[in-house]
Amino acid sequence: MTEFRPRRSVLYMPGTNIRAMDKVKTLPVDCVIMDLEDSVAPDVKNAARQQIHKAIGGGGYAYREIIVRINDSGSEWFAEDVKMAVTSGADGLLVPKVNNPADVLGVSELISSYLSPGQSQQFTSGNQQEKIQIWVMMETPEAMLNAAEIAKLARDGEPRLSCFVMGTNDLAKETGAALSPDRLPMLYWLSSCMTAARAYGLTILDGVYNDFADDAGFRRECVQGKSLGMDGKTLIHPRQIEICNDVYSPRPDEVLWSRKIIAAFEEPENQGKGVISLEGKMIELLHRDIARQIVAVADAIESRETSK
Repeated sequence: MTEFRPRRSVLYMPGTNIRAMDKVKTLPVDCVIMDLEDSVAPDVKNAARQQIHKAIGGGGYAYREIIVRINDSGSEWFAEDVKMAVTSGADGLLVPKVNNPADVLGVSELISSYLSPGQSQQFTSGNQQEKIQIWVMMETPEAMLNAAEIAKLARDGEPRLSCFVMGTNDLAKETGAALSPDRLPMLYWLSSCMTAARAYGLTILDGVYNDFADDAGFRRECVQGKSLGMDGKTLIHPRQIEICNDVYSPRPDEVLWSRKIIAAFEEPENQGKGVISLEGKMIELLHRDIARQIVAVADAIESRETSK
């Protein structure tokens, strides 16, 4: 069975910043997105691609998932970005400017073209054998209209698709919606994408918080994102990691109660039951499923802490 990998904190890292790509190996972040798109100027994209390939090949990222954000399919760098990500040993690609299912399928076909006929479509990362993943940026008005159809690919034959990443800055730019503290203009998009992700088994990550010096505002937005059902949040600065991990980690009382629920359903007298009574509360199978998710996150976090 593949080890569960939490995606609470996901840090963007410019592909031009060699020092930062090395330092992230010491940070308690769950995932790293090595960026070739927005944070990299056109005249250094080729150099950044080479640097990312070298950094990933050098290893040392331990449990951290490594995702490469490529340039969009209409750019001159697209094909080489995909090739580098596939051959580097990255865990996956983050695809920007996705508008519809065809955009995802096009990337998947290109990935396959870079895998030789006899080569397994798998690679070793963090001592796990996993398929090359496709993460997609949900950042355009058309993507908001097609969220369910894009997510549905994961059920209808595109197993590489595994994660939605909300691009709230681009959504604000494309629609004119305000980036207000309460994010009221964004709530429909956040919730509709979350619903689509949940319907078809995808992870979904909240967008970035731009003022990395505003700890209180950042925590507030993390709490809001978790309450909306997000699995984690994308970050622009290392100082955001601690708060993000704290908010998106299960509380000790949640974990304890979840373990009790799981254990109760495993009791011989409860085998086959859909509803049981536990400490004066009615517990259904859906509560057991939620409990398993909470315990999976907690166990993965504990395993990382004890292995340091």
